[in-house]
Amino acid sequence: MKKFYNEFLKIYGKSDKNISLYFCPGRVNLIGEHIDYNGGKVLPAALSIGIYGFIREREDNLIKVISMNIPNSIKIDIKSDLFFNKEDGWGNYIKGIIKYLKEDNFNIKGFDILLYSTLPDSSGLSSSAALEVLMGFMFLDMSDYKNIDKKYLSMLGKKVENKFLGINSGIMDQFSVAFGKKGNAILLNTDKLDYTYIPTNFGDYRLMILNTNKKRGLGESKYNERRKECEEALNIIQEHKKIEHLCQADIEDLEYLKDEKVLFKRAKHVIKENKRVYKSIEALNNNNINFFGEILNKSHESLKNDYEVTGKYLDCIVSIAQSHESCIGSRMTGAGFGGCAIALIDKKNINEFKNFVNRNYFDEMGLKCEIYEIKIEDGVKKLC
Repeated sequence: MKKFYNEFLKIYGKSDKNISLYFCPGRVNLIGEHIDYNGGKVLPAALSIGIYGFIREREDNLIKVISMNIPNSIKIDIKSDLFFNKEDGWGNYIKGIIKYLKEDNFNIKGFDILLYSTLPDSSGLSSSAALEVLMGFMFLDMSDYKNIDKKYLSMLGKKVENKFLGINSGIMDQFSVAFGKKGNAILLNTDKLDYTYIPTNFGDYRLMILNTNKKRGLGESKYNERRKECEEALNIIQEHKKIEHLCQADIEDLEYLKDEKVLFKRAKHVIKENKRVYKSIEALNNNNINFFGEILNKSHESLKNDYEVTGKYLDCIVSIAQSHESCIGSRMTGAGFGGCAIALIDKKNINEFKNFVNRNYFDEMGLKCEIYEIKIEDGVKKLC
C-alpha cells in the first residue's frame, strides 16, 4: 500500500492533515441467486479482494476522487445540488451517496480521495456495492460520526442504485460487504433484514472464483426485466393466495402461471432457489460438502434454463469446470450475463484444474479467464 500512499502525495501534495486508509470487500453469493428482491434468503460472503480508499480532509467544500484503476476522476461541491450525469460514470455512485447523506442531515466535510481496487472490473463481485458502502463509511467516520449503523449504510447504497441510477437491485450486495465476517457466510433474510452467520468450512475443498472476463453491468443487462417478470408472476399468484413476496409461494402455486410460460419459468427458479438456500445451510452445518456441490450445479442449471441469465461465457466456463474430476460443484454468481462463476475444487488438484479450465475456455471462447481461490473476510473497515 506504500506505493499508493506515495501516489496520493504525488497527486494531492503534502498537508498537515493525516491520510487514513479504509477497505471495503467485494462479495460472492454462495447460493440464492436473484431472490434478494423476491423476499427470500441468500447466502453471500465478503471477500479478501475489494476497494481501498486513501482519504484526507480538505479545508473547503470539495470532494475530489481519483481512481488508480479507471481513467476519469470526479470533483464534487458538497454544497451544490447533485444530479445523475452519464458522463460521470462511476462517479455517480459517489454523488448519490453524498446526496442522500445530505438529505439525511449528515454534515459531510471536503476530502481528497484516492481509490485502488483489486476487484475485476464488471465481474459480478459487487464493485458498485463496495464503492457505495466504502464511501458512506469513510465520509461518516472522517466527519466524526462514530458507531456507524451498517444497516443504514446498506440501505443507503441500495437507495443510490434504485433512485439515483435507476437500477432495481436488491439489498444483498450492500449488506454483505458491510456485515461480512471472516470465515463466515451471511444467511440474510432479505424481507426482514435479520441475519445469522454460517461458518464456511469446506474441508478438503477450496472455493474458487472463475472470472470469464466477459464484462457485465446491471444497467445493460436484463436485470430490471427479470425483476418486472417476477412482479408480474407475484401479482397473478396473489389473485389466488395471500402472500407478500414470490419466495413465499410454493411449487403448487405454479399452476396459476401455467398459461404464462415465461413467468412460469421465472417463478419456478425463484421458488426452488429459495429452497436450495435452506438445503445448503443443512449441508454446510453437517459438513456434507458433496451435497453442497450438487446444489451449486442445480442452481446453475436453473439460472440457465428457467431464469435465463447465464449466457454463453458463463455456461462455457461452468460446463468446463464441472467436467473436471476435482470439481464437485460450480455455478454462476451475481446478476449474470457475464462476470464470474464459483467452483468447489479438491485442494490437491487446484493447479491442474486451473490449467484445464484456462486451456479449454480459451479454445472455446477465445478469451483468457482468471481463476483464484476465495478467502472469506470481514466487511468494511478502517485499516489505519
